[in-house]
Amino acid sequence: MVTSSFSRIIGIDPGLVHTGWGVIDSDGHRLGFVACGIVVPEKHQPLSLRLYQLQQAMAEVFTLHQPEHTAIEEIFVNSNSASSLKLSMARGVLLALPHAFDNSVSEYSNRTVKQSICGSGRADKQQITQMIAHLLPTAKACITRHDEADALAVAITHAHSQMVNRKWMETG
Repeated sequence: MVTSSFSRIIGIDPGLVHTGWGVIDSDGHRLGFVACGIVVPEKHQPLSLRLYQLQQAMAEVFTLHQPEHTAIEEIFVNSNSASSLKLSMARGVLLALPHAFDNSVSEYSNRTVKQSICGSGRADKQQITQMIAHLLPTAKACITRHDEADALAVAITHAHSQMVNRKWMETG
């Protein structure tokens, strides 16, 4: 049985200061850029309001672009436990939201994303941005911050993962 390999994927680079998002279409080996952007909650507002602003802004992105799959980058805990806790709260909002839009959610480590996009788990942000511009040439004009490139990289990582999983299912 042959199933369609087309899917629309949103990648999310979570943050409470800047959340990057990027939407791609994936059809087998072909990737197409749809849109990208950044959500910036109001910095001097209470945490609960900033989380709500993040949720509302991302709900608008989901409504507008109608992705079928959500890929989100895992976070790493840094030495500032208060910052890590707040980032975890933002990530929690971003993990729950896709389910309101009947999306599957997949999580990828930073290292996995770097390996998928650049071939090295130690690639820097500039290398990621350059590879995204190469893989999705029409995205270049949209990318204003590394957050957007990182989100597109997460989406592409998910597209690669889907393709590999399909191949395994066809052979197994």
